[in-house]
Amino acid sequence: MTKLMVNGVAREFDGDDSMPLLWALRDSLELPGTKYGCGAGLCGACTVHVDGKAVRACQASVSDVDGKSVTTIEGLDPEGEHRVQQAWRELNVPQCGFCQTGQIMQAAALLEENPKPSDDEILTAMAGNVCRCGCYQRIVQAVRLASTGS
Repeated sequence: MTKLMVNGVAREFDGDDSMPLLWALRDSLELPGTKYGCGAGLCGACTVHVDGKAVRACQASVSDVDGKSVTTIEGLDPEGEHRVQQAWRELNVPQCGFCQTGQIMQAAALLEENPKPSDDEILTAMAGNVCRCGCYQRIVQAVRLASTGS
C-alpha cells in the first residue's frame, strides 16, 4: 500500500505501485487535470509537483512518490487563483489549452524556486514543455507577469 499526500489530502493507493503516477492520478484518484501528452516525459503536459519540484507524472511511478507530497493543477489553488493562473487568464495565454496545465505547473515550480527569473531563465525552465499551438511568447509574458505581480 502506497501512502502519499495529494493536494494536501492523505491518500492510499493499493494498486500496482509500478503504475505511472499519471494514470494513478487520472484513473484511480479521479484527478483528470494532469494530461497525457507523449508518455515519454518529453512534452511536459503531465507536469505535477512532487515535494514542490516539477516532475513528469508519466515517468514517475506510484512507488517513486510513496510518502511524498504531490500537487496537481487541481491542488495548485482550489479556486484557480494562483498567481500563475491569474497571469494566464489576464494574458489569454492558451489557444487549444491542452498543454496549459503542465505549462502552469512548470511555471509555478520555477517561481517557487526563483521568484524573479530573467527571460533567459524562464525560457530555460519552460523549454521542456511543448505547446503545439506555439503560445510561447504569451507563456513567457505570463510567467514574467506572475513573477512581478504587474
